Amino acid sequence: MSDTICRVVIRGRVQGVGYRAWTEYTALEIGLKGWVRNRADGTVEALFAGPSAVVASMLDACRQGPPGARVGAIDEREATQDDLALRRPGELFSVLMTA
Repeated sequence: MSDTICRVVIRGRVQGVGYRAWTEYTALEIGLKGWVRNRADGTVEALFAGPSAVVASMLDACRQGPPGARVGAIDEREATQDDLALRRPGELFSVLMTA
């Protein structure tokens, strides 16, 4: 199974509902590396790195999100190791400051 790095922007009612904390918890539970942050435009941005099938599973979970979230759309694109390096040193998955 090959590894992949995917960067996503999640649109809808995704701020103020615990989406970042849920994303961090879920990603760590299934063994992914990466980060998540709010964006000033009201979206949530995340990056997931790990086995392709596990990343795909996380993307499916993100379409639902935590209770209270209403996901309207998810924009996906490939990412790089440089993108992954935005996480805090020593952390497998980081909740970053708003961009």
